[in-house]
Amino acid sequence: MAKTTFACHSCNQEFFKWQGCCPNCQNWNSITEKISTKSSFTASTKVLSVAILTEQANITIDEQRISSQWLEWDRAFGGGIVRGSVNILTGDPGIGKSTLLLQIAHQIAQTHHVIYFSSEESTHQVAARARRILGQKTKLYFLAENNLDLIINTIIQERPDLVIIDAIQNCFLENSPHTNNSINQIRECGFKLMQLAKSTNAAIILTAHITKDGQMAGPKTLEHLVDTVFYLQGEDHWQVRILRSIKNRFGPTNELGFFEMAQTGLHELTDINKLLLENSTPAPGATLISYLEGSRPLLLELQALTLPSKLNLPQRVITGIEHIQVILIAAILEKYLKIKFSQQDIFFKVSSDFKIRSNSSDLGIALALLSSYMQTPLKQKTVTLGELSLTGKIKPIQQIGPHLKEAERFGIEQCIVPKQNLNYSSNMNLVAVENIYELLQLLE
Repeated sequence: MAKTTFACHSCNQEFFKWQGCCPNCQNWNSITEKISTKSSFTASTKVLSVAILTEQANITIDEQRISSQWLEWDRAFGGGIVRGSVNILTGDPGIGKSTLLLQIAHQIAQTHHVIYFSSEESTHQVAARARRILGQKTKLYFLAENNLDLIINTIIQERPDLVIIDAIQNCFLENSPHTNNSINQIRECGFKLMQLAKSTNAAIILTAHITKDGQMAGPKTLEHLVDTVFYLQGEDHWQVRILRSIKNRFGPTNELGFFEMAQTGLHELTDINKLLLENSTPAPGATLISYLEGSRPLLLELQALTLPSKLNLPQRVITGIEHIQVILIAAILEKYLKIKFSQQDIFFKVSSDFKIRSNSSDLGIALALLSSYMQTPLKQKTVTLGELSLTGKIKPIQQIGPHLKEAERFGIEQCIVPKQNLNYSSNMNLVAVENIYELLQLLE
């Protein structure tokens, strides 16, 4: 029997009656009548095919990845691009997504068959950008096309190792009932590309637009369909771009790759800590911490400024770290050391616009606040590691080895660590602290 419902063609939400505005996506005149025919379930004599099961031990696994020969890119991907995978790269407009993909595609094209589909630029525009950035002839194949049916047919015929589609939001399907660039059509395009990658064993990289809230534009289903999701981030006044792994079925998440934007495109930064430490100098309110992002320790500078408040409600201006974490540590210091941080304006930031979220930075935050309040700097080339409890105890951190190795590699001479972490051997001078009262001795 026929059943009449109403559905929004923008978000696919169904309703029992027509409405002028969709309550789900707030689009006007997007709800249309939908008639579906449902047949009652009856016993059928139709013979259904049965899938053939395969024992896990008998499945052959192709572990060979496509390497770009760029250490930072391969690190973020967990060792290289997996064949048959669908990957998404997103980021702000002008951040360098197309530039990075063009350079990676050129590098891989030296040993593999690579096709670059552009749905935003013409072939001449892509070729001109390639000539400007690469400065040489490339073995890449280009095609300016946004018809996904034609793109799929080309991939099936050419059988490339790597496919780049820039960008997925501009692609459309000829026979799709959904409007171009709608959520439903983007979802359908993503599903077809996922099936194509699994059937042809070609790795596919898609670029995606980003919303004003910093999230990937389009349906959340697209992020669930694909194998990896990467964000390319950076600040305008700092020419370093960060490739961050948000989802990775074949490697660790939150892995980072660092690149520097130049006139000739992006260049990888294999020693990002060298750049981070260049402008780090001992000063009251400044401390160095080691922060583990993915599998890479980053040596970051915390900066604190405290001064007597002239307001009834003291100011708290904090960037790069959780607001509550700094306020909580200031309260612990006030409770046990009797320093009236509640009457102080506190300004706090993480250098180089990084955002951190780790309890191992508690000791560094506490020392930065004390150093600013007492106007006494820490010893030069000193890194702090440790978690601060509400009882004033300094708790140990897990996996301290990578932190100490990286700090030692860049000439750090002293590391302030919890007493329980002293069992790790290092050529650096390890200063052990057990409770919050010992922090004052470090600033004498």
